[in-house]
Amino acid sequence: MTYLSMSLAAAFVLIALMLSTWQKLGMGKDIVIGTVRCTVQLLAIGYVLQFVFHSNHFGFIGALLLMMISVASWNASRRGARLKGIYWLIFASLSVTEIVTMGLMILLGLVTPIPQYLIPMSGMIIGASMIVCSLFITQMNQETASSRGEIEALLSLGATRRQAIQDVMKRSIKASMIPTFDTMKTIGLVQLPGMMTGMIIAGASPIEAVRYQILIMLIFSSAAAISAVMISLLSYRLWFTKDSMLRAEQVN
Repeated sequence: MTYLSMSLAAAFVLIALMLSTWQKLGMGKDIVIGTVRCTVQLLAIGYVLQFVFHSNHFGFIGALLLMMISVASWNASRRGARLKGIYWLIFASLSVTEIVTMGLMILLGLVTPIPQYLIPMSGMIIGASMIVCSLFITQMNQETASSRGEIEALLSLGATRRQAIQDVMKRSIKASMIPTFDTMKTIGLVQLPGMMTGMIIAGASPIEAVRYQILIMLIFSSAAAISAVMISLLSYRLWFTKDSMLRAEQVN
């Protein structure tokens, strides 16, 4: 695709802008900012990836993965802005998920440890895990608010913080994992995922593209479970004070 073709694709954004103006949605600014940021960020990362791929240096690969995890952690942590230290807990959860899943793939010989495989696959894993962590925090806030009386009753009866919030944690973990497994149930019937589509457009055999997509989806299932359980175990204490009282400001 040439830069001219990419510029002509701006017509699709104009459709969104016209519909927003017509319906008075007030989203014009968001659409423009989102379009500009998307274009600039993707072009920038394209040049960065080209440099990293050509250098084939693990130091650059590590730095890029660290940046991806940091940005993903910051984005997910906005769901729990009042939870002190949530950023670092999400960072730890995403890091463990990345190390376990990617390490297992390399150990089993499923991928070759070169930038062309490590970075794109890591990006998909980190992105999927970020969504899981974000959904978990959102659900925990809602569940804690709706179950406030139950949690406080358990605390008054001598339950520990973990015991009092255990059921809320379980429901939040399940809710954060549902989108991943719902996608797995309908993939290939409702949608053709991006990686598979990209490989086919690039000229790869559809069967080869499907094999890679199956690998990614199976990894997503593991990544969703690891990140959801990790963030739950690391963060549930943040919904309580040091005196094991439920934080009122977190559940309103």
